[in-house]
Amino acid sequence: MNKRNTQQRRHSIISLLNQQGEVSVEELSLRFETSEVTIRKDLATLEKTGLLLRRYGGAVAVPDEVTQQFSAKIAPNKLSIAKAAAELIKDHNRIIIDSGSTTSGLIGELNNKRGLLVMTNSLALANSIHELENEPTLLMTGGTWDPHSESFQGQIAEQVLRSYNFDQLFIGADGIDLERGTTTFNELTGLSKVMAEVSREVVVMLESTKLGRRIPNLELPWSKVSVLVTDDRLPSEALDSITQHGVRVILAPYAG
Repeated sequence: MNKRNTQQRRHSIISLLNQQGEVSVEELSLRFETSEVTIRKDLATLEKTGLLLRRYGGAVAVPDEVTQQFSAKIAPNKLSIAKAAAELIKDHNRIIIDSGSTTSGLIGELNNKRGLLVMTNSLALANSIHELENEPTLLMTGGTWDPHSESFQGQIAEQVLRSYNFDQLFIGADGIDLERGTTTFNELTGLSKVMAEVSREVVVMLESTKLGRRIPNLELPWSKVSVLVTDDRLPSEALDSITQHGVRVILAPYAG
């Protein structure tokens, strides 16, 4: 099946649904000259992505209050940071998205990009990426499941990563140490370091409230960080200190 044709058909289904409020499988099958089985697969995929609700024999538009559910799961300030970080992604980029609540905000922004290759160590993120309309190429690190970070870690994951090279890594952190770099509560920092090694640009995403947290585990030294995307409540002294390490800082509007 031609991926481009599939994407175009699904975009057209959503456009038609927005106009009519509801559609039937029979109607769509005739309009797009394809089988009802294919249309049902389209509707199932679009429902999982949150773009419609299936009903017997067809589908209806998603009520406004339901369309807000995905965003509601992620704090508004994290979504603001993710939106700013997504501006760094170009079509056809090869990117890594590390597990985490802030990095998960990126997924909703990826539908505007084309030809992406995305690797992640998070099952939750992989499932969300798989349901995107633009269907980026998805890779998983594999490895040993770590319940603390809810992600795959370990030597197997590191070996898989070293088989590739990437344009960008998007990674969160539990804290910022102005002298050392980003810090984490997780003692498993090996995979983060390998992710940074195989990426041309390392983008750290975190809220300014994490500044100054006393966390013992150094995740990435400033020398490995290319860009820090945070909110505009970052104190000016901290901004100056971080930029002196050669890190570009992007301040997203604080969203509460």
